Amino acid sequence: MERFLGRFAPQLFAILRIIAGLMFAMHGTQKLFGWPQGNKAPAMMIMTVAGVIELVAGVLIAIGLFASWAAFIASGEMAVAYFKVHAPNGFWPIVNQGELAVLYCFLWLFIAAHGPGIWSVGGSRRDRAPL
Repeated sequence: MERFLGRFAPQLFAILRIIAGLMFAMHGTQKLFGWPQGNKAPAMMIMTVAGVIELVAGVLIAIGLFASWAAFIASGEMAVAYFKVHAPNGFWPIVNQGELAVLYCFLWLFIAAHGPGIWSVGGSRRDRAPL
């Protein structure tokens, strides 16, 4: 399988970054605007900050602009979300419904370390010759 799919690793990573970034941004739009589900988060400062981080970081990750920084901040937010919201209901993610927070945390940490890869605004900016 590696011989076949390995050839497409950069493209598959870019698709993962784009889709995951857009999905994360939708968590932000749900908290801030009640879209697409229609359930806006309660007007608490921590939820507003989480919504802004999710929306802005998700878009930046998806387009690949400052993706490493955005992913690092989003990873931290997901770690805080896990320990503040989910862990009090039991340690194991399967028990406390924190699987998504854990997955996003480590996905964003990987993207922060790896960089945005191909099909990214940040990557295309680095490829240009300096003025």
